[in-house]
Amino acid sequence: MIILPAQLESYRSLKDKSYKITFETGEITPEQAAGINGILQQYGYLAFKNEPFKEQEKHLLENLESDYEDKGKTPSQRLRAVLYRNWEQNKEGYEDFQLYYNFKLEKIISHYKNKLD
Repeated sequence: MIILPAQLESYRSLKDKSYKITFETGEITPEQAAGINGILQQYGYLAFKNEPFKEQEKHLLENLESDYEDKGKTPSQRLRAVLYRNWEQNKEGYEDFQLYYNFKLEKIISHYKNKLD
């Protein structure tokens, strides 16, 4: 769990009715930066409070368990979204995402097809 002092900088709604929320921190330690890097692209929960958390509150937050299941997207929608993010970061020569997507899906299909008897 990471607790950082931060300021809510901005937010905007997205097409899928989710929100993108941006926070700004002051200077952080290398350990805090490593902690942030370690959870990048992971799903988690955000607690924001206008004053520092008390030790009892921190303890309660650390011991919370979640029964979260991502019901917002189907597995195929999640795969497509991940492939899109990969394409944004490295187009591998494909200027059109649909061509990239078809290529990657064909590779996945071939991989599992080759495992069949």
